[in-house]
Amino acid sequence: MRQRSEESLEELGLLARSAGARVVGYAVQERLRPDPATLIGRGKVEQIGALSRDAGADLLIFDDELSPAQQRNLEKASGLKTLDRTQLILDIFAARARTREGRLQVELAQLDYSLPRLTGKGTLLSRLGGGIGTRGPGETKLETDRRRIRQRIQAVKREIEHVRRERQTRREARRRREAPVVALVGYTNAGKSTLFNALSRGGARVSSQLFMTLDPLVRRVRLGGGRQMMVVDTVGFIHKLPHALVAAFRATLEEVVEADLLLHVIDASADDLEERESAVEAVLREIGAAERPRATVLNKADRIPAERASTLLAARPGSVLVSALEGVGLDDLRSALESDLALGPRRVRLRFAAADPGAISRVYAAGRVLEHAVDGDGVTLVAELPERLVGRFREHLC
Repeated sequence: MRQRSEESLEELGLLARSAGARVVGYAVQERLRPDPATLIGRGKVEQIGALSRDAGADLLIFDDELSPAQQRNLEKASGLKTLDRTQLILDIFAARARTREGRLQVELAQLDYSLPRLTGKGTLLSRLGGGIGTRGPGETKLETDRRRIRQRIQAVKREIEHVRRERQTRREARRRREAPVVALVGYTNAGKSTLFNALSRGGARVSSQLFMTLDPLVRRVRLGGGRQMMVVDTVGFIHKLPHALVAAFRATLEEVVEADLLLHVIDASADDLEERESAVEAVLREIGAAERPRATVLNKADRIPAERASTLLAARPGSVLVSALEGVGLDDLRSALESDLALGPRRVRLRFAAADPGAISRVYAAGRVLEHAVDGDGVTLVAELPERLVGRFREHLC
């Protein structure tokens, strides 16, 4: 239990550094139940306040969610601006969002989180100035009354719904091109973007900081022989991922729900690998993607000894070990994806009416045509099609 707390605290430190903070100290407390007024108890508050002053700290970040009253009491007792894990993650998302959709989703999550925490005229967020925890929609918006904030929430939801419909239109266009979609999912910093770049030669930004990818990227990957797939790089998951974020990012996460295959990217070098797997599974259940077809890739093979690699592979039958950074194991991964997506070629003979050029063009788009013969009012094609698509032309098989 204590080890899990320390790992969570270490992750909190990574989050803080990703937000631009410099961590000067940690504190852990074990309690049977949280203090309703301050979460950690008055004595511990005094101790942390003294440690903070000695270290020159100007910000306290708690790993657990604070109630509005707890946050106010902690700030009053310590004299320091105080955030919880949820606010910290929201702040990172606000700093990283680049597209209109991403910014809208972050704003919705921050407004939903802040609404029950408004006291008076927004003193909770304004009295201690700017910095970490105040990015995104901004202080001026959060200092309005509840009615105006609710109006803004509804306006943002309408804009996100418009973006969601646009995204759905793009997904339908991809389906018409007959290319299966593979969505990369996994814990934040598992190396999804590095793997995405290695597979697609895409331009996803890569960094050791957490949550570098917020807006999904979609790229075509050609596998040879006319076979191809679309790969989607998505936002990383994390322990205690704020529910407000999951709800706000539902339009983006539909890319995961609608994918033909989920490729779960796991950091094979992580000490808490199993806990991270569980955190990813929890989010997939929450967004309704738990039953999607799944494949597993163990990344960062360059960071682990051969014995650990063998153990991990044995515990996860069918998984593939790669180093996306060094390009090791990518051919094995492509072969596994071809198999999982039933992309292996099957030679078929098809008969069409000459007056049905649309169906004939779909064969050309879906695979490789080897023979094209016209006979009176009919057209016969000999083609190599991905196995997964043969059923779409079943009535034309001859």
